[in-house]
Amino acid sequence: MAGSEIIHWSPTFSVGVKLIDDQHRELLDLTNDLFNHCVGDEKSERAYFESVIGKAVQYIRGHFSTEEKIMIATNYPGYKDHKRAHDTFVLQVIEQARSFEEKRSFTLLAFTRYLKDWILTHIAVVDKEYVEYFKKIATRKADGRLTITRSDIR
Repeated sequence: MAGSEIIHWSPTFSVGVKLIDDQHRELLDLTNDLFNHCVGDEKSERAYFESVIGKAVQYIRGHFSTEEKIMIATNYPGYKDHKRAHDTFVLQVIEQARSFEEKRSFTLLAFTRYLKDWILTHIAVVDKEYVEYFKKIATRKADGRLTITRSDIR
């Protein structure tokens, strides 16, 4: 099963901002790595999860911070709702980690599927809302590229 993907990058996930797209790709890579460690052996799955969850939470928080800084800088009107969605997701991931630590109901496969579903709904749908806003306020350069400058932000 090594190298299998539970989710594959496609243009559907692109928000058109290279930094954010690169971070989203890393989240997909993390999800696929988790999936490849779903081997049906609870002991090895727990050991793997324990070794990556702290780094994963820090990565997710860093990514959300990047998005939120851009939203604030561009006066994105949906910022508060988007931030709330981010905060809720982080809390749910932390709850999964606690469940793991306390040996309550937890399976690596269920957690991996949760990440996949979140990517499909948040990145492919919710993040597209700020993309549309960016397109509306951006200035088109002579070469056709859209760029957001201080004069574009109201």
